[in-house]
Amino acid sequence: MDSPTKSGVSAEILALLRCPETRQALALASEELIASLEAARLQRGLADYSGNAVGFMIEAGLLREDATRFYPIRGGLPVLLIGESIPLPLKS
Repeated sequence: MDSPTKSGVSAEILALLRCPETRQALALASEELIASLEAARLQRGLADYSGNAVGFMIEAGLLREDATRFYPIRGGLPVLLIGESIPLPLKS
């Protein structure tokens, strides 16, 4: 088995992961996207797909192939629940 990436998810597992809604491939989100999501959370609040406020620090996540959905990684585990994903692009 591959060693974990910076996010805690191994490259071998990452290659198998798919969006539960569209089945599109997922890739590790860039540090720039992570920083912008965390800044949005701190400045004006950030809501997940279900409309709930994101209350946890965003440190890592997966970006859907079409770049319209972000799935957070918490404690090294991808949270692949549609309702807890974050829609992109962010609204100002």
